[in-house]
Amino acid sequence: MKHYLFSLLFAVAFFNSATAQILKSPNQKFQMEFKLLADGTPTYSLNYKDKAVIKPSKLGLELKSDKKTMLYDLSFSTAETEKKLLFDKNSLLSNFTIAGTQNSTFDETWTPVWGEEDKIRNHYNEMAVTLNQNETDRQIVIRFRLFDDGLGFRYEFPTQKNLTYFIIKEERTQFAMTGDHTAFWIPGDYDTQEYDYTTSKLSEIRALTEKAKTDNVSQTSFSPTGVQTSLMLKTNDGLYINLHEAALINYSCMHLNLDDKNMVFESWLTPSANGDKGNMQAPQTSPWRTIIVSDDARAILSSKMTLNLNEPCKIEDTSWIKPVKYIGVWWEMITGKSSWSYTNDFPSVQLGITDFSKAKPNGTHGANTPKVKSYIDFAAANGFDGVLVEGWNIGWEDWFGHAKDYVFDFVTPYPDFDVKGIHAYAKEKGVKMIMHHETSGAVRNYERHMDKAYQFMKDNGYDAVKSGYVGDILPKGENHYDQWSVNHYQYAIEKAAEYKIMVNAHEAVRPTGICRTYPNLIGNEAARGTEYQSFGGSKPNHVTVLPFTRLIGGPMDYTPGIFEMDLSKLNPDNKSRVNSTLANQLALYVTMYSPLQMAADLPENYNRFLDAFQFIKDVAIDWSVSNYLEAEPGQYITVARKAKGTNNWFVGNVNGNVARTSNIAFDFLEKGKKYNATIYADAKDADYKTNPQAYTIRKMTVTSKSKLSQLSVPAGGYAISLIEIK
Repeated sequence: MKHYLFSLLFAVAFFNSATAQILKSPNQKFQMEFKLLADGTPTYSLNYKDKAVIKPSKLGLELKSDKKTMLYDLSFSTAETEKKLLFDKNSLLSNFTIAGTQNSTFDETWTPVWGEEDKIRNHYNEMAVTLNQNETDRQIVIRFRLFDDGLGFRYEFPTQKNLTYFIIKEERTQFAMTGDHTAFWIPGDYDTQEYDYTTSKLSEIRALTEKAKTDNVSQTSFSPTGVQTSLMLKTNDGLYINLHEAALINYSCMHLNLDDKNMVFESWLTPSANGDKGNMQAPQTSPWRTIIVSDDARAILSSKMTLNLNEPCKIEDTSWIKPVKYIGVWWEMITGKSSWSYTNDFPSVQLGITDFSKAKPNGTHGANTPKVKSYIDFAAANGFDGVLVEGWNIGWEDWFGHAKDYVFDFVTPYPDFDVKGIHAYAKEKGVKMIMHHETSGAVRNYERHMDKAYQFMKDNGYDAVKSGYVGDILPKGENHYDQWSVNHYQYAIEKAAEYKIMVNAHEAVRPTGICRTYPNLIGNEAARGTEYQSFGGSKPNHVTVLPFTRLIGGPMDYTPGIFEMDLSKLNPDNKSRVNSTLANQLALYVTMYSPLQMAADLPENYNRFLDAFQFIKDVAIDWSVSNYLEAEPGQYITVARKAKGTNNWFVGNVNGNVARTSNIAFDFLEKGKKYNATIYADAKDADYKTNPQAYTIRKMTVTSKSKLSQLSVPAGGYAISLIEIK
């Protein structure tokens, strides 16, 4: 791996407050302007191809005055304390002068452990503006990085006498829109991202917010115009804009609150139990605030800016981190065919007291040894890397809704789950087991047991864990996305790395590119996944929005591959239907990028459609090249990916609410080579409501000169394997 760094540094001791500082992207298509207003308020604006993207927008942070803390320091007189209180009222919003700027250019190419590409270029121009606040003698740095695909900026708090420990009341970063854009949004919420996306004008968000909310076991909304990032926008003149954050470390997750009279978004941080939105100690930085922009929707999907704003990998030996294709004892519990719990004998469970050896099995427990072995057999026979088992450990009878701190110990199996026997059986078959740790939101309990739990995993051959945070966070009052919880998720990733364990976190904060720094974070949920198809369904175009929103920050464990759409056939009491065609489910393995891909349906359903199941067996999960061929948020996505270490390609297309004909060229293929193409597509009479399992499979020989015209029905799509003819 080669790095190239060319820097031009300069510092200027004094600037007139009215002087604008200009930064341009390497390709000169973006221009960012930084300026202080007359009262010393910092502002920025952003243009793309001479079009305004972000109008002049204010920057800064409102701090919380903490008189008790100041009075505790007896070294200050009353007069000095009152003066410091005055400074806190000023916060970090205005009264600044520019002390200097530092400009540089950076260009490197780095190699990810896994990803959509085997090489990623990190090229930007940077401007770091140092601001001094009059009277308080405080100093902050606002660092801007302008890439060829957008802007990232953050606040930095250097070591200094007058700003050491401080509390953020609110971050006041603004994103002033140029018009009433179309937005693809979910309601702002401190505890869940598991909503369907709503498409509307910005001016319509207020009227639609209540309708956009659906029930969740933990949810805390905060504003009728609050939305979550990653937020996708489209202007009337065809610009695509994505607002998000990168490198969320030791800070509170950012939402956006819309002033719908002026079309200005302002940051809205998730509060902790006492209402504070950040406990800071200099030196420290905020996460990066990101604005990805293009006049081509495909460029939003291919942007690597979020990853590039994160630190390089901190794990020296990454040889144990490997992409995983897996199956699991999961979907049958989600649909209600079987249960997580072992018995119906106990109204409540207390670990260390309740005796499960004398309990009567309920007959529906999914995580039993014979069933798990049958899944291991299926995985081994079909080339899957791993098997996930949920509900294996005691406590599921009494795990949710009681604000119960000591829920699970993560090491004690039910009587019908033979840990050592299953370990030996899986090892014999060449299959890795994937552990499941549901915390029930009891974060302190998980941390108390984490070392023992991770060691238990290693002792029994588990190299990956799916963690869960269902329900309200304990201690009471903390939120899923506040600084305290964010720090826990990071602690779990870093602790897992010590044990060489890969992490797939569900119900955790949405990712912000941290998988570059800690690539053992191989997956997250953090959005409305396939499980909601069993809870009433998701919108037919849901998977045409997620890559533009949730996946901007990192891969999602979406759990695709459902072949039986009528869930009453699994559980007569479940009347839900999966809003997708079978061909659409195949395409998700390509369009929903993840190094962790599950074949989520039951083995018996795959055995019914072995010809279609072949694509799931064949499709790669680690890539060297990704080409986005067609894209429009909420409508369609077509992507071609080259399997790492081969000359084989896979193509996926997912469609939204309206039938369309997809037209693609195979010019991404190597010239002069021939490929066997197998096309899995919607049949002409396919219908996601009435005929979702109608598909066709055809084979042909293609070259780089070939083209394809293919029908995709609503909630449909197609998938193609392209195997080089040698």
